[in-house]
Amino acid sequence: MRALIVGAGVAGLALAQALHRRGVTAEVVERAAEWPTAGAGLYLPGNAVRALGELGVGPAVAARANPIERQRLLDHHGRRLAEIDVGRFWEGVGGCVAIARAALHDVLREAIVDVPVRLGTEVTALKENQAPQVTFADGSGREYDVVVGADGVHSTIRTLAMGGPPAGYVGQVCWRYVASGFPELAGWTVWLGRNRTFLAVALGGGAVYCYADIGTADPPTVDRERWREPFADFAAPVPSLLEQADGAYFAPIEEVLAPVWASGRVVLVGDAAHASSPNMAQGAALAVEDALVLAGELTADQSVKRALAGYEQRRRARVAFAQEQTHRRDRTRSLHPLIRNLTLRLAGERIFRSNYRPLREPQ
Repeated sequence: MRALIVGAGVAGLALAQALHRRGVTAEVVERAAEWPTAGAGLYLPGNAVRALGELGVGPAVAARANPIERQRLLDHHGRRLAEIDVGRFWEGVGGCVAIARAALHDVLREAIVDVPVRLGTEVTALKENQAPQVTFADGSGREYDVVVGADGVHSTIRTLAMGGPPAGYVGQVCWRYVASGFPELAGWTVWLGRNRTFLAVALGGGAVYCYADIGTADPPTVDRERWREPFADFAAPVPSLLEQADGAYFAPIEEVLAPVWASGRVVLVGDAAHASSPNMAQGAALAVEDALVLAGELTADQSVKRALAGYEQRRRARVAFAQEQTHRRDRTRSLHPLIRNLTLRLAGERIFRSNYRPLREPQ
């Protein structure tokens, strides 16, 4: 099978590994000229850890990750709203962990050392005849049996093959970075203010993945130089963590609600198909699950078009559920603080279980 994977992020590398384990060596192209050497972090819930184990990289991930046993939800003054024993909830599925994004990327790259990857290679045209004909930015072209768009929120393949849709803004902008020197911080802790959120997740060794977001209808109006000021009244250690936020990665939060994931012999995986707000921490999980399911369908005894249809049919309901939960959680967060805080105090754990229970089941 001549398979082209466009995009060498988590989704693309996971698919390359899933296919490689089944005896299919795909070609991976990535528009970035160099591998990323920096980045923020990731919190991986139990279903993400299970999927990485099925991919064959579970031990390598565990060796570089920090176990997360509890989630603490606080108001911006540091008063407790809810505490979730995530270790107990995900028992039998996978132990939750936090990991530097670059470390997870390295694990996946090391797993596909025998798979050809071309950096600095961009797809500029895609024509579907008997098989997809791909044209690259250097003018070269090639025909493939299947082309996979794993190229993220602003997917070129989604635009070329399906005509869109474009990503949609969800009403929040965020900053991500890693702080160091906080060995006293453990687990996953979020501080909730009015229209402001700050999350700290321990990566181990005193390193902390920090995520801050602010709700706004107009991202260009956000003061990106003075963005830390709305968090000045947050409880310790947020002010100390913010002292290390110089150079934080800024982005509007966007989602993708693609009505079609497959067209002919072209298919989408990961954020290219279904990017969401990060409040469920399901981006990496769903991407790796996509890779496992798609690889299984492609290596079954059936046509490529039937395989792509089978993949979309198997994944649609699960992804739709996860996306709907992100919308519900965003609506809860945007309630007036008095109502939100009371809701979380009374029903925080029940809400959590409702959000995640179906994801305990394997895909």
